[in-house]
Amino acid sequence: MLKSYEAIYENGQVQWLGEKPEFNHARLIITVLDKPKEEPIQYRNFPIPEAGELEILGDIVNPIVDEEDWECLK
Repeated sequence: MLKSYEAIYENGQVQWLGEKPEFNHARLIITVLDKPKEEPIQYRNFPIPEAGELEILGDIVNPIVDEEDWECLK
């Protein structure tokens, strides 16, 4: 079975990124990409000012519209 591992080759050395293969001896086929992958994107878990403002219309406890207006219950 073939498995892929991500690594960077620099000055004759291989630096594994993520999972490291568990073998002492193996035959390898190396594919060289155009340029090294950039640092992973750091995602923010807070509001982004450029996104603008929003208005909360309802929540989990109370629906936005009255139950009498739900078409799926008719």
